[in-house]
Amino acid sequence: MIATLLFTTFVAVFLAEMGDKTQLTTITLSSTTNNPLAVFLGSSIALILATLLGALAGGSIANLIPAYLLKLLSGIVFLIIGINLLSQSKKESTNESL
Repeated sequence: MIATLLFTTFVAVFLAEMGDKTQLTTITLSSTTNNPLAVFLGSSIALILATLLGALAGGSIANLIPAYLLKLLSGIVFLIIGINLLSQSKKESTNESL
């Protein structure tokens, strides 16, 4: 069971980070310095700490809010973000056609 969770988490985070701002920043920093190992170590430590904070916060929130309510709230937040992004995209395409 823990292996499945580990694999699922790895794949989800790995795919989410591909082409993300973090990866693009790492590429930019690495291409402008002569020390890609330092960039790798710095970005790795930053990602580990950010993920640790997220995991700790998630564990704390799970103890305070029932799982069904947390899933409902997460779904609502993602819907709001999606609607907002679609709205902004529609406004931008309308402005470009003018």
